[in-house]
Amino acid sequence: MIDTDRAAGVLLGAAVGDALGAGYEFGSAPLGDAPPAMIGGGLGNFAPGEWTDDTAMTWAVADVAASGVDLRSEAALDAVALRFRQWYESGPPDIGIQTQRVLGLVGREPTGRAMAEAARSVHERIGRSGGNGSLMRTSPVALAHLDDPAALAEAARAVSGLTHHDPEAADACVLWCLGIRHAALHDAFDLRSGLAWVEESRRALWEQRIDTAETESPSTFRPNGWVVTAFQAAWSSVVQTPDTGSHLTDALHTAIRIGDDTDTVASIAGAMLGARWGASAIPAEWLAICHGYPGLTAEDLRELALRIVP
Repeated sequence: MIDTDRAAGVLLGAAVGDALGAGYEFGSAPLGDAPPAMIGGGLGNFAPGEWTDDTAMTWAVADVAASGVDLRSEAALDAVALRFRQWYESGPPDIGIQTQRVLGLVGREPTGRAMAEAARSVHERIGRSGGNGSLMRTSPVALAHLDDPAALAEAARAVSGLTHHDPEAADACVLWCLGIRHAALHDAFDLRSGLAWVEESRRALWEQRIDTAETESPSTFRPNGWVVTAFQAAWSSVVQTPDTGSHLTDALHTAIRIGDDTDTVASIAGAMLGARWGASAIPAEWLAICHGYPGLTAEDLRELALRIVP
């Protein structure tokens, strides 16, 4: 059984990382010598503490997971696809290129199958779809399948495939979700334990990528729009930031200082950090102003997370 503080920490860590990084995305504001703050602005002219597309799409997955439906099921994928499209129709101020291409191809009430087919079509037409847009929203899958790592891996691939057909994106989501599960259940950071759920022919490649993230400077992993580099940037922030008693906040600062897609890297890292340290490690002043689509607050995300866990 997962500790409720850690369950809440997964969604809240992702949200505060997102809102914290939003103002600095792609150099929107200089970092300076002071720690990053929830300054707002960024590419979407966000309010201070407002989350971006990262958490909006995370919410869509979490909201479906909270209903108790198996995320591998057709009904669940249909429901997630519908929420993605509804968010798209709301006119979000910031949306990833790959996600926008896919959501723009489907109708107002898409099925999961239709959305995944659109993702495949975009991938085949362009030749790639390995952006970080499915990794940034994957964390609720870990909460929904804490008791079954095999089911977790299958669900992570299915949810990723709704918009990102590339197997690199699917692998990254599987490994990150299994890492979140491990952090929440075992009070330790470990991505290698998830390699068993990656195709055997790709395990050595991913192990090498994890090794690189643990040994190269975090600043190496820029630009980080590619899912692999975003994965490495987030992991390097988690494992290379010293734990001096405020590891969650310090590691988020590391993630943002890497630069480039700051909100996404910090959101990815935040879910992992929250899984281990819990929501109680997040500064109260961040939680007090954290908010976003669809009209939710940090407290709403806390309650949502607790409805997901089995």
